[in-house]
Amino acid sequence: MLPDRREFLIQSAGALAAFALIPEPAAALSVPQGRALRVALIGAGRQGRAILAELQKIDAVEVAAVCDVLPGRVTAGIERAPGAEGFADHRALLDRRADIEAIIVATPTHLHRAIAEDAIAARRHVYCEAPLASTVADCRAIEAAAATAATVFQAGFHGRSNPLYRRTWSLMRAGSLRDIVSVSARHHQKTSWRFPASDRTLERAANWRLDPEVSIGLAGELGAQQFDAIHWLINAWPERIDGAGSIRLWDDGRTVPDTITARLHFPGGIVLDYGATLANSYGDAHEVIHGSNAAVRLAWSNGWLFKESDAPTEGWEVYATRQQFYSEEGIALVADATQLAAQGRLRESIALPHPSLYYALADFVRSCTEGATVACSATDGARATIVGILMNQAIVTGSAVDVPASG
Repeated sequence: MLPDRREFLIQSAGALAAFALIPEPAAALSVPQGRALRVALIGAGRQGRAILAELQKIDAVEVAAVCDVLPGRVTAGIERAPGAEGFADHRALLDRRADIEAIIVATPTHLHRAIAEDAIAARRHVYCEAPLASTVADCRAIEAAAATAATVFQAGFHGRSNPLYRRTWSLMRAGSLRDIVSVSARHHQKTSWRFPASDRTLERAANWRLDPEVSIGLAGELGAQQFDAIHWLINAWPERIDGAGSIRLWDDGRTVPDTITARLHFPGGIVLDYGATLANSYGDAHEVIHGSNAAVRLAWSNGWLFKESDAPTEGWEVYATRQQFYSEEGIALVADATQLAAQGRLRESIALPHPSLYYALADFVRSCTEGATVACSATDGARATIVGILMNQAIVTGSAVDVPASG
């Protein structure tokens, strides 16, 4: 057995009553002035379908239109959003449906810019999925358009809306981790990234993630989401990136690596060790931030705080109970603990009740209807995306890449 060198505790109902400051988003989203926000989805592929599923949970939303270049996707989207009108072209949607107030962009990444710019020019609120774009120039263009917009623009990075990550942000600002020692992140999923096309002529479009001319690889498509969360939590941005990639499983003629490793070098000597793969699913997506007083492990639906034995005890810990996490014990980060405790459901509700996508969309709706500050701005979204783009560049070229001071 390992030496008993730590005393770890889990937050329970009483512990979180004073510290869980994040309200349940669904409860705050009432229909403004008796009418729901009219939303159009542009891009009804896998991510678009996931977005439709989460929007169905929000009473303050009416999905009024679904747009995609593939008719089958439009039909499937309308089945999920009865009453919505179908479109094959986003410009026709913007021209014909002036009543639609908000646009959600969920097309392939390299197509985001034109749609986002057109929607902003048409004075619509815009939620643009992450990553923001596939080139640095497109990121800057979207950022510039959003800066002059009279409407809401939210980049679709989920960490800033996730209640567990918000809880962690408050703990870090309170000094619970103290000095940052190191950071690591992983994104593991066993999937080919290759999708069948109904027609051979559509093969390239269906598998754009495997097309090196437009793809920003695992670093951009998966990593950018995590990089934004880390930027926000540690309040720092990398200066230099090095990395490598290879094909470990899917040797099917692709040139885009299915496995990558990289290091992001931050000011002051902090290094983020990053890895992503399509060849193994162990560990899923998670981030670990090590501090001199504690470490936090975040896995999007779950989170744990592990305190060092010499770290000062905080008052709320006297209410906590213990939970084993592998060979250690840690404090489970639970969102909305007071409400769950009142329902007698705290033990069964350690994980978030909704995926992170729900909370990001809920924040977007709140910004559109109530004027709340956007959870993730175009500038922050561009910064994280550019880090992903530059990481992919470092991996493809085998050479370290410097990150511009502006992100």
